This record gives sequence, C-alpha cells and structure tokens, in this order.
Amino acid sequence: MLWVKAFHIIAVITWFAGIFYLPRLYVYHAAAEDTASRERFKIMERKLYRGIMWPSMVVVIALGTWLISFNPAYYLQSGWLHAKLALVVLLVGYHLYCGKLNQMFKQDQNHRSHVWYRWFNELPVFVLIAIVILVVVRPF
Repeated sequence: MLWVKAFHIIAVITWFAGIFYLPRLYVYHAAAEDTASRERFKIMERKLYRGIMWPSMVVVIALGTWLISFNPAYYLQSGWLHAKLALVVLLVGYHLYCGKLNQMFKQDQNHRSHVWYRWFNELPVFVLIAIVILVVVRPF
C-alpha cells in the first residue's frame, strides 16, 4: 500500500506541475506578438498537455482508486474523502478546460487577455490547498 501511495503522490505532484505551468504558458502566449513565439508556445502547450498532464492525471486517478480499494468500507464513509473527490472532479474539469483552451490557441482563436490567464492560473492553488488540508487534517 505504501508503494501505491508513494507513486500516487508523485503523480499528483507531476499533474499539478503541469496544471500550474500550462496556464502560465497561456499568459505568455496571449501576450506574444510575433508568429515565431506563438508557434513555439503551441508546441510547448501541446507537449505539456498530452505528454505530461494527461498521463499524470490517469495515473493519479488509477492509483487513487487502487488506494481506496485497500479499505473501501472506511474510505467510502469518510466525509473528508468525499470532499477531496469532489475537488478532484473540479480539477479534472479544469484540466479538460485547459484542453479546450489549447485548441483555441492552436487554431489562433484566443480572445482572452494575458491578465485573464493570470487569474485563471491561480485557481488550482486553492484546490491544492484544500486537498492537502483534507488529506492531512481529515476534519470530518
């Protein structure tokens, strides 16, 4: 079980690294004024999203499910876990929305400012804080 938990945490860190960095790339992409920069950002965004974020998310969900399977009676009646899973669902939605934004940038159809992306980039910070508190403190 400890090996599964260790690799789950590693995958969470990797996923969050992508979730924090991709919107930051959007900030720079939205502010880019030359074609070469915009094309470079498209490549970086695609590789980050497909090559790092998607596999990490899949591993997080698979290993999280595996961890729950070790003691489903306990975990499935724990309120903190229900709250954590709700936040994970929100995070998956954020992840998928990033994919939609990727497509908009890929097709040169972004209409949002770099300032909007700066705010968008901050949202997962609050989710991370809440998830860590729920897992460590287990307030309910």
